[in-house]
Amino acid sequence: MARTLENLLGPHALRQNGEKVSISSLCGKDRVIGIYVSAGWCPPCKGFTPKLIDLYNKVKSSDQGITFEVVFVSWDKDESSFTEYFSSMPWLALPFGNERKAKLCKKYRVQGIPKLVLVDGETGQTITRDGYSHLMEDENGAEFPWRRKKFSEIVNGKLLKDGKECPPCRIFTPELIRIYEKVKSNGKKFEIVFISSDRSEDSFTSYANSMPWLALPFGDTRAQMLKNLYEVEGIPMLVMLDETGNVITLDGRLGVQEDIDGQPEDEEVDKARDLLLQPATEEYNKGEHRDLFFFIGADDEICDPVRNFANLPDQTPLLTILDFPEQKVYVSEEKKNVTTEIAAKFVQDYLNETLPSQQIRNS
Repeated sequence: MARTLENLLGPHALRQNGEKVSISSLCGKDRVIGIYVSAGWCPPCKGFTPKLIDLYNKVKSSDQGITFEVVFVSWDKDESSFTEYFSSMPWLALPFGNERKAKLCKKYRVQGIPKLVLVDGETGQTITRDGYSHLMEDENGAEFPWRRKKFSEIVNGKLLKDGKECPPCRIFTPELIRIYEKVKSNGKKFEIVFISSDRSEDSFTSYANSMPWLALPFGDTRAQMLKNLYEVEGIPMLVMLDETGNVITLDGRLGVQEDIDGQPEDEEVDKARDLLLQPATEEYNKGEHRDLFFFIGADDEICDPVRNFANLPDQTPLLTILDFPEQKVYVSEEKKNVTTEIAAKFVQDYLNETLPSQQIRNS
């Protein structure tokens, strides 16, 4: 996967003395590459960098069989600031002003710094986009490199039978209870596990007692592991999993709000879900699921404005990818018989940057 990483980082990185190190030399089995986006003017970065240096030195000197290297991507405002900040680091850096910074920030969704992304040096796949949070919670690096665990591996253990004090949660929970009871009454196998963001155990207990499903105990360490696994950024959030632990959707909340009676969906929607499930699951399991969000457009008030905005043809089925950061749209040439194989190839061609595109809007 050296070529994949070279496409992202370029052919080489630099040591402090200016020596060039080929990116391909960082790749291989049991190797982990950290992409560290940071800047000397950023107080949180200056607080985090010493922690990362400690981890870096610890892994380098350990016998756990992992080769770890970090590549610094600067957000400094000028080259002298970059040079001064880089001088405090024991690892590599991309040259200041490297043109690949924008591409990296897009791929790894860098919206703020510090940002630490860990990449598998053998496969090129993302291990985690949130190395910052992992290290802040695990400063000794006991779980490094914090590879993604399955839901069943994390949640195994005690559950309670019986959120946070946020108005959206209080509104959403009764809707979810109605769906839950409706589905259970129809004899379907369905269970929910409540992961609390309450600030106190009393609040947790009061809120959990209003729910007919299971819950992790208050303060359980598995809660944060699950939030990291599914990249929870706001609540309420409902993640739906199948019987094998694969993600069906990260936006079950929207499904509940649109299907308040828990009734079977339109046959065409069911067909579209089955068609997209394989490529969507494959993307998610790569650890790169946030490169693409998968949506099914039905006959609703959202689809027509999206079609008009992106100048999409008025046809069904329509398989398309909207790339808003690049202001580009990609449309599948298949207009009648879209299959799982066609959808998977369409996604892969997009990731390989071989799909033809057009601007979302001509004006």
